[in-house]
Amino acid sequence: MSTSNSEIKIFSCNAHKPLAEEIAQVLGLKLGNSEVGRFSDGEISVKIDEKVRGADVFVIQPTSTPVNEHLMELLIMIDGLRRASAGRITAVIPYYGYARQDRKTRARDPISARLVADLIQTAGADRVLTMDLHCAQIQGFFTIPLDHLVGLPLLTKYYLEKFESLEDFVAVSPDLGSVTRTRAFATKLEIPLAIIDKRRPKANESEVMNIIGNIEGKNVILVDDMIDTAGTISNAADALIERGAKRVYACCTHPVLSGPAIERIEKSAISELVVLNTIYLPEEKRIPKIKEISVAPIVAEAIHRIHEDLSVSRLFD
Repeated sequence: MSTSNSEIKIFSCNAHKPLAEEIAQVLGLKLGNSEVGRFSDGEISVKIDEKVRGADVFVIQPTSTPVNEHLMELLIMIDGLRRASAGRITAVIPYYGYARQDRKTRARDPISARLVADLIQTAGADRVLTMDLHCAQIQGFFTIPLDHLVGLPLLTKYYLEKFESLEDFVAVSPDLGSVTRTRAFATKLEIPLAIIDKRRPKANESEVMNIIGNIEGKNVILVDDMIDTAGTISNAADALIERGAKRVYACCTHPVLSGPAIERIEKSAISELVVLNTIYLPEEKRIPKIKEISVAPIVAEAIHRIHEDLSVSRLFD
């Protein structure tokens, strides 16, 4: 369905209004007039206070902590827009919650990432725009179009501008699961690749076992898609310094930063952690070690391309 001749409208729930406002500003628009609140019993109340009939509507809402609250806000907002006869509804989810529950790892495990996809579609979304899914196969959980943005160009651009020379740098994958991402990062910066082979005794705990590659006397950049409790990244940074690395930098797309994450980062050997603002960072998490880069320009360009029926993948050519 083409909506290039219809009016484009940007709405936001409560998860990350500053990002939504920035995206709207880049597009030369104002946020749609709406209110997402709570009834006295805690149920979510959504009021859409402007006409959306026939409009090409984009709802900005990362499903970050509190995940269930923000997910329900998104679903109810989409349902309200659908019932108000919006022409097309795109759920813009910079951070997709439940993405780590994408398969069965033991008997009777739920596949929550698929359930969330089903809920978004049932609510009435016509398409989804997201960034750096933890597992790429989640794209196949949707039967509606999904545009998958990548944060890597923003991160590599930052390091290319920050350092005059990257001759003594090495890109390091903190675990085997991040090797593909880190290899792409290393290729873009034209620097070598190293890999940390670790064992995870239990959830949210990691133990460094071995480092594959030469990092002695080098500046290293740890690359991951998300940092949650920061156990993996902090242990990796400390192990790299112990094994002769000169300085450790780190970067990720999604700064989940739950539980003891901030304390661990402050105490770790990491000199600087670069993150994208796919998740709202409250003031208490904005420590000097953390540098935040905005995804608003790339998300705004993707929204423009979707509205005009242009290729989104060309953004990354």
